[in-house]
Amino acid sequence: MSIDPAFLGRREIATTDAMEHLGLRIGEQLGAGDLIVLTGPLGAGKTTFTRGLASGLGVRGPVQSPTFVIARTHPSLTGGAPLVHVDAYRLASAAELDDLDIDFARSVVVIEWGRDMAAAVADAWWDIEIERPVGGVTELADEELDADAPRFVTIEHRAARPVTQ
Repeated sequence: MSIDPAFLGRREIATTDAMEHLGLRIGEQLGAGDLIVLTGPLGAGKTTFTRGLASGLGVRGPVQSPTFVIARTHPSLTGGAPLVHVDAYRLASAAELDDLDIDFARSVVVIEWGRDMAAAVADAWWDIEIERPVGGVTELADEELDADAPRFVTIEHRAARPVTQ
């Protein structure tokens, strides 16, 4: 697991370009076997972050939300690990994630909405939560979801708890 500790913690990201740039900087540090779990509400910037991460990895695009296909694989253009971008929102369990036959050891994997499934597929991962303040408004119009507005990003390293007998 290879993210510089300087990236850990909580930070404010002011624009979509800054979100993409954060993803790029983190993507430059990742390699095969790294798992990123992205959590945040609709329109928070998960796919924007992943788009930047893909640029940092040097993989083929375009990077789009995998909501309807569940998983997209982006092969490397530089001889590095491919990026597997998963949307786990419609998956009912980690078993369904496992059924996708993702090669976690040879890929960089980003799982959106996969926080409850990570421990079943990896010993350790990067947990990235993106908060989109909405000022008391619970619903945003479609055109507001991608608007430039500050987001708060928290990056933590997580490890699965050891199994006790």
